[in-house]
Amino acid sequence: MSKDCGNHGGGKEAAVRRICGAVIAFIIIVLITIFLVWVILRPTKPRFILQDATVFAFNLSQPNLLTTNFQITFVSRNPNSKIGIYYDRLHVYATYHNQQITLRTAIPPTYQGHKEDNVWSPFVYGTAVPIAPYNSVALGDEQSHGLVRLMIRADGRVRWKVGTLITGKYHIHVRCPAIIDLGNKAAGVIVGDNAVKYTLITKCSVNV
Repeated sequence: MSKDCGNHGGGKEAAVRRICGAVIAFIIIVLITIFLVWVILRPTKPRFILQDATVFAFNLSQPNLLTTNFQITFVSRNPNSKIGIYYDRLHVYATYHNQQITLRTAIPPTYQGHKEDNVWSPFVYGTAVPIAPYNSVALGDEQSHGLVRLMIRADGRVRWKVGTLITGKYHIHVRCPAIIDLGNKAAGVIVGDNAVKYTLITKCSVNV
């Protein structure tokens, strides 16, 4: 009886090892397949262009408080012919000399198909946002000369879709320089009470 029990125990262990080996082999095959598809298709990161900015408010007051209200339009293009992009999360905001000056505005999650363009026009704004004294001085100087140099940023996460395969999430960081001639309303188009739309057409840097 003891020998039979020992044989039964050994048989169960062998079956477990076979099952574990099969599962590991399957996972390895799937990972190799994904890697090969990835290498063959060579996904290209999306391209972004900052198209325009409509300025509703841009007021610097003392002590070092900034109130802003923009509506920006930027275009995202998927250059891949066989790979789709899921934008699971994307937050847009403005900075001045690396200091955030607006709240983050969320872009709704979306899927971007092959060779497809997406156009987003979010509002970014901040009310009485404290800024560093040295940035306040620099910003006041730029305002007095007309041109203000901001950076429109978008941070989030994306996934790639290759056929039926969907990758894990990757961080995406978009940086769009925005030089706005606030001192000259004639440089833009007046679209409402104290609102001016400035055409920018600025190529953005994208890191994934």
